[in-house]
Amino acid sequence: MARRGKVMLVGAFDTKGEEYRFVKELIEARGHEVVAMNIGVIGEPRAIDPDWGAESVAAAGGSSLAELRSQGDRGHAMTVMSQGAAALSRDIYDRGGFDGIIGMGGTGGSSVISAAMRALPIGVPKVLVSTAASGDTRAMVGTRDITLIPSVVDVAGVNSISRIIYSRAAGAVCGMIEQEAATSREDKPIIAITMFGNTTECVNRCVEQLSAQGYECLVFHCTGVGGQTMEDLVNDGKIAAVLDITTTEWADELCGGVFAAGPTRLEAAGKAGIPHLIVPGCVDMVNFGGKDTVPARYADRKLVVWNPSVTLMRTNVEENRELGKIFAEKANAAQGKVRVLLPLKGVSILDSEDQPFWWPEADAAMFEALKSGLDERIPVEELDININDPRFSDRAVASLLEMLA
Repeated sequence: MARRGKVMLVGAFDTKGEEYRFVKELIEARGHEVVAMNIGVIGEPRAIDPDWGAESVAAAGGSSLAELRSQGDRGHAMTVMSQGAAALSRDIYDRGGFDGIIGMGGTGGSSVISAAMRALPIGVPKVLVSTAASGDTRAMVGTRDITLIPSVVDVAGVNSISRIIYSRAAGAVCGMIEQEAATSREDKPIIAITMFGNTTECVNRCVEQLSAQGYECLVFHCTGVGGQTMEDLVNDGKIAAVLDITTTEWADELCGGVFAAGPTRLEAAGKAGIPHLIVPGCVDMVNFGGKDTVPARYADRKLVVWNPSVTLMRTNVEENRELGKIFAEKANAAQGKVRVLLPLKGVSILDSEDQPFWWPEADAAMFEALKSGLDERIPVEELDININDPRFSDRAVASLLEMLA
């Protein structure tokens, strides 16, 4: 018999009550219980009697519904309701209040609903029908497993098109709850490893060796959201150690590239107190889109067209010196074991002898700033080889295993 559970409806019931009632009836017809959270600020809920009203959401966001209505500031109201929906949904979930969540909305509603979803752990079924689902959805999805369904027409009434979309969305969240997640018979410690195309050889060898030692390896592509996702899993307590082979996202953060992961990158493992091996992999490069997207201020820099949609810029001596200072600051703040491993013959494929990004002086600026800024308690090891040399992978794995011992 299919598993049954509770589905949380999150939406603006003052303007979209009829649509939510339609979805509620579909979910209940599948044998699931429905609970509801109202995020509508303008008026009173229609067609749906919420278990948690907009007053509760506003209070969880640090304000009150009366205050939001009196201010008449839509942007501020969305911010408060987003914060409240996130805090309240996580609290309700942690107390066993629901098993899956679904919402429908335009751009404003989607921002609040998705905030509630992003506050939930990976694996909780999350379905969002949105008018913005076919555009740039990074802000909505973040690092969570949110299933987006384009609404096709506006979320405004139950009609011949929306009826199909809503029905499929209801079926999706029910199906996710009914389907038990596949689990492994072995509960292996998880190692998070960061990778880029220019460090693939190194990471693949590390994965092979760590897997043979009984660890499960999760590899994250360092495209900004990759590093953020990895660190969010660390914050969730799911990771035993981080093998940070590829820290290129900091080069993008410093220089305005498209793969920045934010100023907190390199902090999660240290705050969690888990082993963290830091390698300056691919800090020689900043990522942009097509060549015509490179900012004019970088016109005279060394550029490599990696493919038609990716252009790489070589970081210079000054930028590398600044990166070294940043890495030292992040490592010094760690509450657990942390080590640094430096490949003196290049931090990427392109940063190899006879390759376009080979610039030993720039690498040395980073390494020296990093070493001089580190606390004495943090070990630093230098290897006179390139990052993709098999001996570097071997030493990285051995060092991490020493930290885990």
